[in-house]
Amino acid sequence: MIINHNIAALNTYRQLSTNNVLANKSLEKLSSGLRIVRAGDDAAGLAISEKMRAQIRGLEMASKNAQDAISLIQTAEGALNETHSILQRMRELAVQSANDTNTAVDREELQKEVDQLSQELSRIGNTTEFNTQKLLNGTFKGVFHIGANEKQNLTVGINDMRAYALGVVGDATIEVTASVTDGGNTVVDIADGTYTVQLNDQTGKYELINANGQAVAESTNGKSWAAKSGDDTLTFTEAVKSGTVTISSGTATATGQVANSGLQAGVYKYDGSQKALLDSNGEVIAVSTDAITFKDYAGNTLITFSAAITDGTEVTVRGIDISSKQAANSAVTTINNAIEKVSAERSKLGAYQNRLEHTINNLGTSSENLTAAESRIRDIDMAKEMMQFAKMNILQQAATAMLAQANQQPQMVLQLLR
Repeated sequence: MIINHNIAALNTYRQLSTNNVLANKSLEKLSSGLRIVRAGDDAAGLAISEKMRAQIRGLEMASKNAQDAISLIQTAEGALNETHSILQRMRELAVQSANDTNTAVDREELQKEVDQLSQELSRIGNTTEFNTQKLLNGTFKGVFHIGANEKQNLTVGINDMRAYALGVVGDATIEVTASVTDGGNTVVDIADGTYTVQLNDQTGKYELINANGQAVAESTNGKSWAAKSGDDTLTFTEAVKSGTVTISSGTATATGQVANSGLQAGVYKYDGSQKALLDSNGEVIAVSTDAITFKDYAGNTLITFSAAITDGTEVTVRGIDISSKQAANSAVTTINNAIEKVSAERSKLGAYQNRLEHTINNLGTSSENLTAAESRIRDIDMAKEMMQFAKMNILQQAATAMLAQANQQPQMVLQLLR
């Protein structure tokens, strides 16, 4: 019998300490609901479950990204719905103008509405935005991240849906002047007065028609005019192919047409100090170094004049021309093409939207399955752990009782001292 080292008590204490640790771990797991509370509980399982958690959260954010992408597409498609309505109205006006029950005055009134509708098409294209990003001016190309990992993207581009891109704007016009030049016979062949410019379908030449319906001058290009009887000439800097020509004291004033390479419908003014064309809101649309060729900030040429324009010159871009029967007939086909272009764009956006809805469904399923897998690794089986805790609790009580018994054994030595 020994008293310095109570081996039984030491052994029982060790067992009790072990039981306490295991019981505390079990209690911790039960209170947290997790099987892996710290890395020491299951190092490999922790690493695997954390990787799964990254995937799950990535899938959930990808689903949100896809939902935001659908919202963006719906914004663009909703604006194109109105674009369609405008084009249908423009086509209706073109069909009406193609009918010869309309006079030139009637067609001019129809043209005014077409001009405004064309401007509205461009306004919609310039102002339709999602989170400050312009959608319909041809600059949007979105890369939507719809997966949990790198490069799991979907790229969506939206074409330019403004009036010029749809082909429903006309040429630019500016006011031009020219002097009647006498060829030498001193006879006034082109007298002062107001003339109407018309295209002669038989000769293919433009003619100046006086108040009596007679052609006094003709031109092949609208710039250089020669008297039909006599030697007087007129030379404009830009082509005069429609409208009226007013001649006073030998000076002719008319509206010249300039090929439009990119300007939207509207009225622009040249600001000589900025060397720029400004729109009706005062915003710079195009700049020039020589007042002849004007480009946007991307370097695209929007319009080129035959000669330098002066400060304050107004440049007008009208809608598609329906001012004559021939022009209106041609406009019907052009507007049909524009309608088909918008239809194709809406169809494309609708297809992307449907695709993204399937993407969201797939992401949801993947997230659910990964969450279940992560749960099997990380979460605790409460029933099983309660059983383990009950076991540890009983062992704790038993070890405590045995420790008390072991501590009583050295007292038996006292019996030898009696």
